[in-house]
Amino acid sequence: MAIFALHKNRKIMKNSILLLTLIVIAAVGCKNSSHMISGKITGAPADAYVYLDELKADAIETVDSVLISSEGEFRFSRKSESPVFYMMKVTNTSFLTILIDPGEHLKIEADYDSLNVPSKLSGATGTELMMQYNKELRAAITALQELQDTYMQNLDNPDLENIITELDERAFAIIDQMEEYTRRYIDDNPTSLASLLALYQQLTPGAPILHPADNFEYFLKVDSILYSLYPDSEPVKYFHDQVSEMKLAMAGAEASANTSSAGEFAPEIALPSVDGDTIKLSSTRGKVVLLDFWAAWCPPCRKESPFLNKAYDMFHSKGFEIFQVSLDRSREEWIKGIEEDKLGRWIHVSDVMYWNSVVVPLYSIEAIPFNLLLDKEGRIIETNLRGEQLISTLENVMNQN
Repeated sequence: MAIFALHKNRKIMKNSILLLTLIVIAAVGCKNSSHMISGKITGAPADAYVYLDELKADAIETVDSVLISSEGEFRFSRKSESPVFYMMKVTNTSFLTILIDPGEHLKIEADYDSLNVPSKLSGATGTELMMQYNKELRAAITALQELQDTYMQNLDNPDLENIITELDERAFAIIDQMEEYTRRYIDDNPTSLASLLALYQQLTPGAPILHPADNFEYFLKVDSILYSLYPDSEPVKYFHDQVSEMKLAMAGAEASANTSSAGEFAPEIALPSVDGDTIKLSSTRGKVVLLDFWAAWCPPCRKESPFLNKAYDMFHSKGFEIFQVSLDRSREEWIKGIEEDKLGRWIHVSDVMYWNSVVVPLYSIEAIPFNLLLDKEGRIIETNLRGEQLISTLENVMNQN
């Protein structure tokens, strides 16, 4: 199924424990104010402790621990100048990430073996916001897993091709809904550092729900609001530096894209086809060509497949061709994606080198899907045509040829 990662994010985001664990700090509070965390943990063994780890931009630091009483009760009291993000844990597999403002008193009741699913939680707005988001995220991940399970159960079904098409449509709908929910979540909570959590959540490893390349306005929005509120907060400053790097990276990508502006010749590509024969881009001269960069592991790429098929049906007989270049990691994944999306009618080439493909620096590719529409001489007409925009642009171009 085509529900995997999509974007190349090298040189845009630094690794940090903060981002890898998908955690941040939250909203407005009073400086030098204490906050408390207390509650009851049922089923705790004798002499069990609760540990409180503070999550920083580049480290996880254990800042306190307390023995759970015979009645299962515990209590922490700390001070901070701004909201703090903690991981409260009893074992390496039973923990809860929490977000607490100065002056708040977070109260929790949970079972010892499932601290991450508390039966009661109140008193910390940021933590409650996180729990709301996590509920939606878990539901989406569960729904995608159910589709994957259905796929695996039908591997021997003679109608597998149609089943895959239906499952992919349902998967894309789930992804779209989670993207929209995440945008609304940020729009509704612009002053909460919990919005940083949403920016770095993933449905599958390596595929953020909101990727900077497609949703940069949300990164800018969160940065501008939170940096004005918390200029001294370590996570906010870290995020601010990241956004600054993103701006530079995108400016560089835009500058590179200008080298592939309308009227310029597209650089030559000569790569193996599915059959192993080397095919050159220049072999398509005399036709209007969509040069499309994609991968089977890229959901947004796969979402464009119906429009590629529609364009081919409408314009191939009039002199239109598709030259599709894959950034897949293996020949098997590549061929499977072609078969599942019924893309086999046009030209496919790839060196199956992922982001190490020779075409990446040649075309300054920073994210996929990415395409260029070429005229009959191989000159660039337009770039990054998606969905119905591709169809309408081709209608205008083909009518002029």
